[in-house]
Amino acid sequence: MSRWVGVLVLIAGSILLISLSSCGHSQELVSISIQPSSQTFGASNIPVIDNAGAQVQLRALGNYIHPPVTKDITSQVTWTSNTPQMFSVDSSGVLTATGAACGGALISATVTTNSSSAGLSSSGALVTGTMTANVVCFTSSGGGANSPALTVTFLGSGSGSVTSNPSGIVCSSPSPCVAPFASGTAVSLTASPNPPSVFASWGGCDSPGTTNPCAVTMTANRTVTVTFN
Repeated sequence: MSRWVGVLVLIAGSILLISLSSCGHSQELVSISIQPSSQTFGASNIPVIDNAGAQVQLRALGNYIHPPVTKDITSQVTWTSNTPQMFSVDSSGVLTATGAACGGALISATVTTNSSSAGLSSSGALVTGTMTANVVCFTSSGGGANSPALTVTFLGSGSGSVTSNPSGIVCSSPSPCVAPFASGTAVSLTASPNPPSVFASWGGCDSPGTTNPCAVTMTANRTVTVTFN
């Protein structure tokens, strides 16, 4: 009888040790992957501003151990764009092109793992996953050899709008705009402040910066800036 009691004690002890061991290795987030891993908007013959509002839904997948499993943690991560003037990303993982710039950006999803699922401390470790987002730049070759692009951007504490002659540019602060013009076209840009704002200056024009309208001759891609105060 005593022998069986000893066996039972050993079995119970083994079960207890296994239980304690498993508690020391609770589920732990070890990496994050984002789907899609890359996303490109636009084309070389599309003005960058035309991409404004283009969106894609991102998913954050958390990779865990103890036991190995992959979970959708899209709503649990902190989303960040390292180039907010090009892309924004909201708390639900919706990536949006602003139409204000072209090039590449890095989008990250981060979790601060203060503890494991069983409450074990992990000393505030950061787990981050990234994906790349791109906006193709408008080029004269993409838009035709005779179609360089004119970009208008805004500065200053005031507000206003800009129109062009010939037509093509119509935009209001703070959103920039882009339009192609045949090579050699003389473009006149008129700045109209919204009262009580006032026109301050132009930058990048062929005419003096304090002169309104701004004169630009399109022989290559050009960018001009208007300041309203």
